[in-house]
Amino acid sequence: MPSQGSSIKRILLVRTDRLGDVILTLPMLPALRKCFPDAYIAMLLRRYTGEVFEGNPHVNELIWYDRDGQLIPFDEMCATLRSKQFDAAIVVYPRLRLAWLMFRSGIPLRIGTGYRYYSFLFNKKVFEHRKDAKRHEVEYNLSLLKELSCNVPEDFAPEFFVDIPREAEEKARQLLDSVGIADEPFVIVHPGSGGSAREWSPKNFGKLALRFRDDTNLKVIVTGGKGEELKVSDVVNASNGKAIPLVGKLSIKEFGALVRSARLFVSNSTGPLHLAVAMGTPVVGLFPQHTAMSARRWGPYTEKNVVLVPDRPLDCNVCVENKTACECMATISVEQVFQSAASLLNRRKTHGAGVHAN
Repeated sequence: MPSQGSSIKRILLVRTDRLGDVILTLPMLPALRKCFPDAYIAMLLRRYTGEVFEGNPHVNELIWYDRDGQLIPFDEMCATLRSKQFDAAIVVYPRLRLAWLMFRSGIPLRIGTGYRYYSFLFNKKVFEHRKDAKRHEVEYNLSLLKELSCNVPEDFAPEFFVDIPREAEEKARQLLDSVGIADEPFVIVHPGSGGSAREWSPKNFGKLALRFRDDTNLKVIVTGGKGEELKVSDVVNASNGKAIPLVGKLSIKEFGALVRSARLFVSNSTGPLHLAVAMGTPVVGLFPQHTAMSARRWGPYTEKNVVLVPDRPLDCNVCVENKTACECMATISVEQVFQSAASLLNRRKTHGAGVHAN
């Protein structure tokens, strides 16, 4: 993937949104490095997702967009970026503040969407409507590199590298020991979506956990982020107490280590689903029949997956837009999910666990 942009020596990659979004940005890094082997590559990120990129061999520097949960003041952020003297910036997550920041920082080449009212602040515009979900988010991200004369070949295999240090593995192991799982096989169910998608109900996740315990003898861990304690509790209750709750006890990399130890990960559309993909863990994803939230754009980018969608027309308007739970998702039965999970587990037994992405 040779690049013609030999004058590009310092590159800034900007993705300041949520966990799943930044994980789906990971494949851009090895592609950039192949095109610009000697370039200085930095990323502008929020601190809570930045952990994903720590230890990544393709990144020279992580620049924080926030401090103590608050955005760094514009002028301070601008001065920081100006001092770095970047030749190019790729704004993967377009927002007015970010576009204005790239412009005011004096970055000569600014790549971003051509479809926003502030797109005049970019001097390399990309005209793709992502909301149409004609391609996967990974593919949309990689296509941005063309504006740097970095052409990713069709047979390029996206790499989701997340460095999991030994300390994170040990913390996950200690947590498993504390809940009575030593070297026993287990699966993870994750009922939340962080409000980013329509959700399969906690009650159904609980019934699924019960099926796992009764039919496969696998232990089931229910995970969730901060604010999802009630959902996790509802899953445990629906499983007649057989599921094991783990909420907010691990950092991102510690959670990655936990997921990597699991036989299977089952969840709604959410960032941890993509972390499971990066860990090489087979996944079952539950996605709505909603174009902007569809699996075509946001699904697990791995062959070790099953995606289930409601038995409803695409973009049906039965469900209220501002709610995560809806009757459409309820048309996915517990039996469907269990049989899909069982097929992945059997495939893993037949072909082996495979090689983890990291």
